[in-house]
Amino acid sequence: MSTLDWNDDPTQQYSPQQPSTAQTAGSLGAAHPDPFAVQTGAAQAAGAGTTGLEDVAMGAGRIQVDDKKIINCKADLNQLVPFKYQWAWDKYIAGCANHWMPNEINMSADIAQWRNPTAFSDDERLIIKRALGFFASADSLVANNLVLAVYRHITNPECRQYLLRQAFEEALHTHAYQYIVESLGMDEAEIFNMYREVKSVHDKAAWSLPYTQSLADPMFHTGTPEDDQRLLRDLVAFYVVFEGIFFYVGFVQLLSFGRQNRLTGASEQIQYIMRDESMHMNFGIDVINQIKIENPHLWTAEFQEEIKDMVREATDLEIQYAHDTMPRGVLGLNANMFHDYMHFIANRRCNQIGIPDIFPGATNPFPWMSEMMDLKKEKNFFETRVIEYQAGGTLSWD
Repeated sequence: MSTLDWNDDPTQQYSPQQPSTAQTAGSLGAAHPDPFAVQTGAAQAAGAGTTGLEDVAMGAGRIQVDDKKIINCKADLNQLVPFKYQWAWDKYIAGCANHWMPNEINMSADIAQWRNPTAFSDDERLIIKRALGFFASADSLVANNLVLAVYRHITNPECRQYLLRQAFEEALHTHAYQYIVESLGMDEAEIFNMYREVKSVHDKAAWSLPYTQSLADPMFHTGTPEDDQRLLRDLVAFYVVFEGIFFYVGFVQLLSFGRQNRLTGASEQIQYIMRDESMHMNFGIDVINQIKIENPHLWTAEFQEEIKDMVREATDLEIQYAHDTMPRGVLGLNANMFHDYMHFIANRRCNQIGIPDIFPGATNPFPWMSEMMDLKKEKNFFETRVIEYQAGGTLSWD
């Protein structure tokens, strides 16, 4: 099996629980009348408040591990321990250990190459700009969705701890793109506004917005099977598709330059970003699978068909993006190779959430991507500082 995407099925230690019928308050602000205001009185007495901003009840009992749930939890969210989902805490620790900063990476060689008019063809420069343009808007969209929406609906403190780390990393990624663009002297407005000017970049962002807007709807609360299923669908769109499919053509393209010892500083940053995004995706898949375990009634045959249709549609958009960015073969790549690759990726994503292959027989034309992502090997691919960038522990993808 390829190590490209790691089958991160969460280790489950608890039996499936029946869904709660209480709706969550979902507050993001102080306790005052607004669409996000915490519920009080009878609603709070029924256990509806799950924001961490509810009244502090003197003499209340201590939290028990089985009181915790991914969604529709009625336990006090201010209490991190006892852990129920050790995998969430482990991913938070791993994320902290994998800390890096863009401005610590030397871009001098990249700058000299980019300024050389013969160092890159027009097609190569197009690939680089398009990838940076999509990534810059995508990570900003992801960060906003995490802070304004996902955090509100995931009612478990150890999962929220990881979400806070993820939100910081998304900000770090946007910082990295700005650092690359500024270092190379690119037109910042062209790169950061590309999702409004280039159709293939726009179409991926536009595909994602209905799902992020659904999560961010201030009138939306989980607590009924219909709304819980809506949340689950949006999490699949967010983590499986947006984080797990829409980044991968750009990853292959930009890392291909690094394999040729070109744009080594930018490629090093993309390798870090790819590692972070893989951890984000695997965390989201763990959350999705845990919701399925605790709410098996949501995972109907009809719902699975809807998920398959989403993945097929998203895969087609990513393939269209490959054709748009690579009208001719370049870097030893061509757009047709991404048909197989994205079908392979789509199958892996489906398998990770318990859905069979939707593109039977798809293979990976880029086996080197697996090696690129496995930083456990004693190998410094770009002869820079990939292995050295760690804080308090060994670099880990798990």
